[in-house]
Amino acid sequence: MFNTTAVCVPAKHYMVDPTERVKEIKKLVDAGKYFTVNRARQYGKTTTLIALDNYLSSQYDVISLDFQDLTDGVYRNESTFVKGLAQVLCDTRDSMDIPVPDEEYNSLLALSEEKSSLFINDIFRIFDRWCRKSIKPLVLIIDEIDPAANNKIFLDFLGKLRSGYMKREINPRYRTFHSVILAGVTDIKHMKSRIRPDEEEKENSPWNISADFNIDMSLSETGIKEMLDEYESDHHAGMDTDYVAGLIRELTNGYPFLVSRICQLIDEQICQKMNLHDAWSKSGINEAVKMILSEKNTLFQTLTKNLNNYPELKAAIRSILMEGTKLTYNAQTDSISQMQTYGLIRNDNNTVRVANRIFEILLYNLFLSEEELKSNVFYNTSTLNKNKFIQNGRLNMIAVLNGFIETYNQVFGPLKDRFGEKDGRELFLLYLKPIINGTGNYYIEAQTRDQTRTDVIVDFQGEQFVIELKIWRGPRYNANGEKQISEYLNYFGLSTGYMLSFNFNLKKEQGIKEIQIGNKILVEATL
Repeated sequence: MFNTTAVCVPAKHYMVDPTERVKEIKKLVDAGKYFTVNRARQYGKTTTLIALDNYLSSQYDVISLDFQDLTDGVYRNESTFVKGLAQVLCDTRDSMDIPVPDEEYNSLLALSEEKSSLFINDIFRIFDRWCRKSIKPLVLIIDEIDPAANNKIFLDFLGKLRSGYMKREINPRYRTFHSVILAGVTDIKHMKSRIRPDEEEKENSPWNISADFNIDMSLSETGIKEMLDEYESDHHAGMDTDYVAGLIRELTNGYPFLVSRICQLIDEQICQKMNLHDAWSKSGINEAVKMILSEKNTLFQTLTKNLNNYPELKAAIRSILMEGTKLTYNAQTDSISQMQTYGLIRNDNNTVRVANRIFEILLYNLFLSEEELKSNVFYNTSTLNKNKFIQNGRLNMIAVLNGFIETYNQVFGPLKDRFGEKDGRELFLLYLKPIINGTGNYYIEAQTRDQTRTDVIVDFQGEQFVIELKIWRGPRYNANGEKQISEYLNYFGLSTGYMLSFNFNLKKEQGIKEIQIGNKILVEATL
């Protein structure tokens, strides 16, 4: 089965083989690097670490810990932290068989039961002894560090790891952990905190010794195809695994949870509604995306919560999506850095881009929902007239464009006061959304989203529609637009396209007409 909760296990789950990225991570371990695997929620970190543990075990003794096993009370003071960590090490040896020698095990057990106060140095003396006597180099892996990240005691713990690392660099005979790997959402290397309550927040992490972790953790199209090949071998769906893998990768940009969730929904639910072959096709994938976007899952809740915590960046992303504004990527800008850490954005040639198409649709829906509260006349009009736009289960895009023009004139009057192109985009999407809601999907084509034009792609009941939105800038500009959309229709294999122009010329001819461009039909609507 496909899995979207907790860790993926190769013997139980269809999953993308992590071997290639584990090999890349091992190069850092072999080089003795200390580093952090910081990626967004549900990005496959724990699954990768378990695979890494197994891959390293022939060459290294691996101590794998999960800081979720440390409760809040452990961080009360240095003594409770040491006792709690010692107990977790003992418990992990007992349950997971990590290679703790008997003498060190007994010492750790004694620490966990000690009644008097303890210090971090007490547990590091045991670590030092353990590293000196171990035949294999020791690798320490700590997963789920986020609960500890902004804690003074944890900073002291990192400081001791740093101290051992520096001693090793000065004196190669000094034995300490060969490599240390921390995993979580938080970027420990650039963590900001207060050493004292009355201080301003500043970057003071002792983890500045860590190597940069630039390994791509997203799932590749090849990896997704191999996973689907395994499924196809078991179920004989008759799917084109190359094509399906490409579609899934295009929608998700390889975000592990989204890849697995699309496949899980198709396998467990959509296959109950369609035959197996159709379920594993574009129509089945579109249905899965629609279902994902209607879910109240923890990933989406986390993203929207974090977005609301950074109103400036929220406004910037809104401008990127609605207006085609380009925002320069700058890792030194805290909000941009944080949003990349949370997985919402990515650096695309030094330009901020939303991480994947599904997140884009999620954000469009979020922003449009906020607009619905302000423009409920527009929203209600298209909802009330929904039957006019859908006939025999098919979307009538000409009726949608006509309805938009009529409603705009009724609500705002003739188009005569120049407004930003974003206003037209938002109003059209606001009008379109309730018509296709629950049945179709839409997205904005990133390659054509800028200040001059926007292409809206609509998928509805197996049909696809391309609508170019633009401000009228004269006949020559319009002719170029017609040529562009004709070429774009070739890309999608469509014979009919649509253009909505916002024309501020007082002598304009408002309405809809059809023109022939080669073997294509272009429906031009002018407001």
